[in-house]
Amino acid sequence: MTSRPSERVLVTVTGRDAPGIVSRLTGLLADAGAELLDVEQVVVQGRLTLCLLVHLPESRGVLKELLFAAHELGVALDFQVMETPAPVPAESGPVRYVVTAVGRALGVRELHAVAQRLAAHGANIERITRLTETHLGSVEFHLTLPAGAVPDVLKRSLLALSMEAGSFDVALQRESLYRRGKRMVVMDMDSTLIRIEVIDELARAHGVGEQVSRITERAMHGEMDYDESLRQRVALLAGLDVAVLRRIADNLPLTEGAETLIRVLKRLGYRTAVISGGFSVAAEALKARLGIDSAYSNVLEEQGGKLTGRTVGPIVNARRKAELLESLAKQEGILLDQVIAVGDGANDLLMLEKAGLGIAFRAKPKLREAADTSISAGGLDAILYLLGLTARELQEAG
Repeated sequence: MTSRPSERVLVTVTGRDAPGIVSRLTGLLADAGAELLDVEQVVVQGRLTLCLLVHLPESRGVLKELLFAAHELGVALDFQVMETPAPVPAESGPVRYVVTAVGRALGVRELHAVAQRLAAHGANIERITRLTETHLGSVEFHLTLPAGAVPDVLKRSLLALSMEAGSFDVALQRESLYRRGKRMVVMDMDSTLIRIEVIDELARAHGVGEQVSRITERAMHGEMDYDESLRQRVALLAGLDVAVLRRIADNLPLTEGAETLIRVLKRLGYRTAVISGGFSVAAEALKARLGIDSAYSNVLEEQGGKLTGRTVGPIVNARRKAELLESLAKQEGILLDQVIAVGDGANDLLMLEKAGLGIAFRAKPKLREAADTSISAGGLDAILYLLGLTARELQEAG
């Protein structure tokens, strides 16, 4: 096979990986004056696939030299002439997205299910990358969507897939500068950073558990004005010994992956915050325990060592949460696109919408549908994979 000066040639190398392969082949191309247009390499279980797209000079001998060198290196080399594509204006080029699948263990059935959904929406998979090391727990699909495609339609389809499967989560994000450039993570507390609703625990200790629980559920599903629901629930706590509140705050059960998430974020220089409709005694305890940078929540009024059944200051409702997130980002000099917000209920919706990436964590269906993405099968540390971090990088940061 020969090539002409105007031809683009795709050189594909496969075989057992070893040091020096890339050096030897690119050295021959450089010596021949070839122009490198594109390059991609991947090694899977010690097996190499290397692709080099080049413009070759008039001298065609370099192809023979490449074949001879490949034989000496113990790899197979193939090449084919590629057509020169028509130039595409930058503004009309394909928009790139990343789909991240995270689960306890992903198998061929799970990857097929994701690929099938992508194909059904005309997505073209350009690269698949494994993020975990010892087991196949997280995979990234880098893809483009056809002109006119609506990303939200694909997002809803992938959400439906993860809800049907129940064993893994699938997230769609636009590939941009800010995907791996996040700088702040803001989290709800109750049923997000911790596994309980503090107000329900206080209510049970005070003998009003059923009454408070009913109001809580209605509020979290958006069926009741949050401010009124909070006032009603707190009023039922009147007379409770403050020592009960402090004991619960000292023994908050953390959600799976919470400690790993906060530890890695701190190592990477992220700012972290709790913005909660819960209570300050618990939020401040978490802040101290995990090293979170700031915490905002409702303050319960105390008098004579007892709760009065009232709160002090403005109620941290849905609107207040969004305002606090925006204020924190501005204070830290961080763009909203660089903020991640995590929550589980209707009270978190505005906060999630305000952030560059809003994550519904083990959330009610209404919030899962409205959020940018959802995590239900894994722990909070699954968020780290949505940032594009690999298990190796997490080990270094941990």
